[in-house]
Parts: sequence; C-alpha cells; structure tokens
Amino acid sequence: MKQAVKIPLIAPDLKRVYTIFLLVVMVVFILSTAVTHFNGLTLFIHADSIWQFVSQDFLPPRLPKLSRLPGVLESVVVTLALAMSSTTIAAILAFLTALFGSEKISPFPRAAKFVRGFATFLRNIPTLVWAFILFSSLGIGTGVGFIALCITSFAFMVRAFVETMEDVSNDCVESLTAVGASFPQRVSQAIVPACLNGFIAWFLYCIEVNIRASTIVGMVGGGGVGMVLFSYIKTFRYDIACSIILLIALMVILVDRLTAILRRELLK
Repeated sequence: MKQAVKIPLIAPDLKRVYTIFLLVVMVVFILSTAVTHFNGLTLFIHADSIWQFVSQDFLPPRLPKLSRLPGVLESVVVTLALAMSSTTIAAILAFLTALFGSEKISPFPRAAKFVRGFATFLRNIPTLVWAFILFSSLGIGTGVGFIALCITSFAFMVRAFVETMEDVSNDCVESLTAVGASFPQRVSQAIVPACLNGFIAWFLYCIEVNIRASTIVGMVGGGGVGMVLFSYIKTFRYDIACSIILLIALMVILVDRLTAILRRELLK
C-alpha cells in the first residue's frame, strides 16, 4: 500500500518568506513599544475606567439647546463648504502645475523634477501642522482652514495628476508633437481626453478626505463643526459632544455614498 503524499499548500520558499516577515514585524513592534514606553496591558487594566467614562459622560447623546441648534447645523454647512471650495481651487491649481510636473508634457522637462519635489515637500507636512502655522499668523477663522486644506490638497493632487498623465500613451503625444502642435493643443487634444476620468476620480477622493480633515482643522481654529465640537469638549459637555460626533459621522457617510455614486456614474 502506497503511503499518501503530503502536498504543502504553500511553497516552502514562500512559507519561509512569510515566517521571516512575521518575525520582523514582531521585532519592530517590540522595539517600538520599548521606545515609546507603551504597555498594551494598560488598555485591559483600565478598560473599566474607559467604559465608565464613555457610558456615564458621553452616553446617552443629547442635542444642544434649541437656540444653539441652528448654529451647529450652520457649522456643518461651513465644514462642507470648506472642503468643497478648498478642493476645487486646489484641483484647478494642481492641474495647471501638474502640466509642468510631467516630463512627457511639460515644455520644460528639466523643471519637472523640481515641480514634483516641491509638491512632495508640501504633501509631507500634515494638514494639522499647516493649520497651526497659519493659526499663529492669521488667527482663528475659516480662512485658516481653507488655506490649510488647499495646500495639502494641492500637493496631493499634483502628484496624483502627474502620475495619471504619465500613464498616457506616448503615441498620441508624439504624433501631435510631430505635426507641430503647440503645448495647449497637446494638452487639450491628448491629455484632457485621456486623463479626464482619472482627474475626476482623484478630485472626488480628495473631497472625501477633506470632509474628514476639515473637522480636525476646525478643532484648532479653522472654523466649522470642529470648532463647535471642541468648544463643548472644553466645557465638559461630553453628551452634547457625542451628538455632534454622531452628526459628523453621518455627514461623512453621506458624502462618501454620494461621491461613490458620482464616481460610478461619471466614470462609466
């Protein structure tokens, strides 16, 4: 009787790679906890205190007074307007800048690397840091939130638009260049038709990101619903803050669903 042959589900070499990767992750985690002095057991030890705080202070959520409710709803509208306006302005500026950041399209190919490097530098500074910098110079207001969101959205979309342009086939661009087409003609006849769907997809994604970011920026002085939320947290009105958090979550979910529908309909 022949002995059954055991066939491994994973190749030995691949299994070895997975094992090494898991060990590396564990070592990195242990080193990170040692450097940060973080003890994961603390969460379990003080879990009852956390739950007591949430259940007694945050729950159940309570709506603000009727006299203040219109102000809360207005702050939600301001947050949506901040995200939409900053993303729109950033998208226009990013498109114009990305034309000079793509070596395939730019009339100054040598400057393309500097354009991409500048966008990368701006993108690596978080929105919250920009908000703190602008808050120190401009003070509290929606202008701080608008500029902070616009800077990070601009940097993000420059890189995204450049990568989208780089995926365009060289044949169309080279053929237009061979017949003497100017820079605006190459853009309008080759880049825009081929990349429009990608531009719209990145624009809608950036709106989703800025809806969330505008709330965080508002908490440090950028206006909108984030500032209202932070004011209730500072005054220890956690039950009202909980209702505003739920309102923000509902707003984000609705925007995500709406942008998903628009993306599906526009990018068919």
